[in-house]
Amino acid sequence: MILRSSPPSPFGRKVKIVAMHLGVYGQLTVETADPTDPNDSIRVQNPLGKIPALVLGTGAVLYDSRVIIEYLDHIADKTCSVYPHDTQARFEALRLQALADGMMDAAILQVYEGRFRPAGTRDANWVSYQGEKVTRSLNAVNAAPPPLDAAVHVGHIALACALGYLDLRFDGAWRGSYPALVTWLDGFADKVPAFAATAFEG
Repeated sequence: MILRSSPPSPFGRKVKIVAMHLGVYGQLTVETADPTDPNDSIRVQNPLGKIPALVLGTGAVLYDSRVIIEYLDHIADKTCSVYPHDTQARFEALRLQALADGMMDAAILQVYEGRFRPAGTRDANWVSYQGEKVTRSLNAVNAAPPPLDAAVHVGHIALACALGYLDLRFDGAWRGSYPALVTWLDGFADKVPAFAATAFEG
């Protein structure tokens, strides 16, 4: 299987951590993709031109990160899963994943506004709108960080990747206001070696 991603992608990191956690990372070949390059085959593999995308041995392609993770969990040893079996716990994990994914989307949009728009055309209101999404999400999770005493699940992994991306692109500015989340992320890193192994680049 070929995982098309890029080193700084938080969604690609999420897939890599899940693959390592499930013991299937060795089945992946990671290839860099550049969604901004019109000649990159990612635009053929995923018509949305987004990463990550997983090219299967059959040639079929799976996207986005949530679908890829579902597939990796499906093919992994059934004694290990990133989805809780208990119904309530499962949907709490999925909800946390949705919140963390939304944080990553909003953070990426802020980065793109600065990267792809000339200085005179950037929309400060749009950047603020996306930033408020991140702030509200951080406030919500900081008020009740998800327990790490149970098995690591997809929500934990997504949240760690979101916080890691904020460290990468926003110089960790969130840390001063959210000490409970700093402690949580340290605990996650201690429990999940794949977090350090997939440290962002770029």
